Amino acid sequence: MSANPRLPIASAAVTLLLLSACMVGPSYRLPEEAKLNAPSARGPFVESGNSAIAAAPLPPGWWRLYEDPKLDSLVLEALTANTDLRAANANLERSRASLREAEVRRQSSLAVTGGVEYAQLAGEQYLLPITPPRNTYYDTGLTVGYDLDLFGGIRRGIEAARADDEAVEAARDLAMVNVAAETARAYVDACGAGLQLAAAKGSLTLQGQSLELTERLRRGGRAMDLDVTRARQLVDQLTGSIPPLEAAQRNALYRLATLTGAPAAQFNSDLEQCATPPRLTQPLPVGDGAALLRRRPDVREAERQLAAATAEIGVATAQLYPDIQLAVPLGSVGATRDALTSPTNYWGVGVVLNWQANQSAARARIAGSKASAKLALAHFDGVVLVALQDAEAALNTYVHDLQRESSTRQARDDAATVAQEARTLQIGGRATSLDVVDAQRTLASAEQSLAQLESTISDDQIAVFLALGGGWEAQPNPREVAALDARN
Repeated sequence: MSANPRLPIASAAVTLLLLSACMVGPSYRLPEEAKLNAPSARGPFVESGNSAIAAAPLPPGWWRLYEDPKLDSLVLEALTANTDLRAANANLERSRASLREAEVRRQSSLAVTGGVEYAQLAGEQYLLPITPPRNTYYDTGLTVGYDLDLFGGIRRGIEAARADDEAVEAARDLAMVNVAAETARAYVDACGAGLQLAAAKGSLTLQGQSLELTERLRRGGRAMDLDVTRARQLVDQLTGSIPPLEAAQRNALYRLATLTGAPAAQFNSDLEQCATPPRLTQPLPVGDGAALLRRRPDVREAERQLAAATAEIGVATAQLYPDIQLAVPLGSVGATRDALTSPTNYWGVGVVLNWQANQSAARARIAGSKASAKLALAHFDGVVLVALQDAEAALNTYVHDLQRESSTRQARDDAATVAQEARTLQIGGRATSLDVVDAQRTLASAEQSLAQLESTISDDQIAVFLALGGGWEAQPNPREVAALDARN
């Protein structure tokens, strides 16, 4: 009984198919011991029981919760024109190009060569004791190659490149988070400085009136020069507190201009009139730890870097094994007068094998890749822990600042009452100018403390939203961008 000559070919084909399905190195999955999987990392926040905090999910475009058209416009402008974000988008484009380059390695290669020359060939080159005549010669060829990738080195490389690309995309999203939050913060700082300016100027006005009253009392013989001097000293102190607040307001406007992609000199002067920082009076929607870790781009970036590092182990491991490529060269070479005739044509089918017998370097690369994966896991765990810390710290600060707001406001009201009573007693001759100056100094300080705390609470809210990592989900709407361009 004769053997079927096709069986060895079929067997070889099946063997190649089985080998081509092999991928050396570990397949990625998030390690069970990763901090992300800890139950305490995925539960509610410590401050979630406070009435100022809501377990509702954080909405995309959190700044719209303020219902402040000016803030909406500024954030949109920043997301459209901010230079850091433009750089992040360009970096993402470059990463996508690198991914496409890696994916091309899985495809067959095609190389085409060709040339024509007039030449005098050497007969000895062909072991002939003659001098061939001068002639015009051509050489053209086409080589098709395909890497079988039997051990998955190319596929692991594509896997690593894709994970790297996703990490770059997460970094772009993180840039959006920071740009949106810093734009809102600059707006809050400008308006907060305006609020403190208004409080300082209000105190200065009241103290100026007190100074005028003291001067009238002195002219009437009911006050001394010392009383006038004390009152004027407080006016001078209050006057000196205004320039730093004006500088802080202008610096915030400079920062806001830069964030929105404009030179500092083009700051929005209209915002110098803002004296009411945006603030939510409703409970802040914060979700829980699980939602936070899913949403924060830096957590996603670190996880993708871990995936890429794991895939690189497979890339390094594949170098222990031979790399086998199929090659099909065909072409034509000879004198141009015989072009493409049978004597000038050639073709072939071959297998090219590359293998480094000394595997010490490959094993060192594997060890280095495994160490890099351990480093990536440690970095990922650290990012998770810092993300949770950021959120808890921001919520804790916000809640405790809220708790002292009522007492600070009451202190201001009490100081105003004392100042009014001291002035009344001074007019009646039953209080000294020192009593009045002390009461007014306390009132001015209370007014400034309350204004500063109200500004701080608005800033605390922005810090919470920044820690929660929201804002990247809301891509600029083309219609909104067009409307913004029309306004500008």
